[in-house]
Amino acid sequence: MKRYVIIVAGGKGLRMGGSLPKQFIPLAGKPVLMHTLEKFYSFSNDINIILVLPHDHQEFWKKLCDEHSFSVPHCIADGGETRFHSVRNGLSLVDTDDSVVAVHDGVRPFVSYDVIGRCFDMAAGGKAVVPVVDVVETLRKVGQDGLSVTVPRSSYRLVQTPQVFPASMLRKAYSCEYRTDFTDDASVVEAMGRKIDLAEGNRENIKITTPFDMIVAKAML
Repeated sequence: MKRYVIIVAGGKGLRMGGSLPKQFIPLAGKPVLMHTLEKFYSFSNDINIILVLPHDHQEFWKKLCDEHSFSVPHCIADGGETRFHSVRNGLSLVDTDDSVVAVHDGVRPFVSYDVIGRCFDMAAGGKAVVPVVDVVETLRKVGQDGLSVTVPRSSYRLVQTPQVFPASMLRKAYSCEYRTDFTDDASVVEAMGRKIDLAEGNRENIKITTPFDMIVAKAML
């Protein structure tokens, strides 16, 4: 069964406080995004990598690849108005329904091989798979009146990527109209009535979105 990963990298990096999109910020001498692509390619070089980038970022990305002699094979799809539209564009490059498709954030370079393998294996069995980790902090829910109440953290999980699905399932889900409550791929698949299965994630698999995240990323490397 063919395996694909759609790596979505359409962020503007506004929370980083600079003009350089977060996926291009250098980490240990090369852009964060390169670390992410290398993680999947080093896991298995038979995974078909589809990188989704805004059209006006693509020339800059090609320049970075030349500068860093970056040779991980990948094809590029145009980013869309929202993450939903970007993933849909990436799906157009998946050439067979007899495959499994992962969708991964371009700024999550620390996903473990165990998590990648576990999610692909579960999806190959027909499941819609989302990696999660336990909530370790106490949670309080804030109401519209400003009052808050403690909620049981055992009832909640933190969601990560890659989220992995049979290609036919994901393609059918993304044939629907966009909704503002589509915050990830699982929410799109869930909207057509499919059950979501949870897989154990890895806590190091952070999404690099703030300057503090970069400090943590440098420490982990």
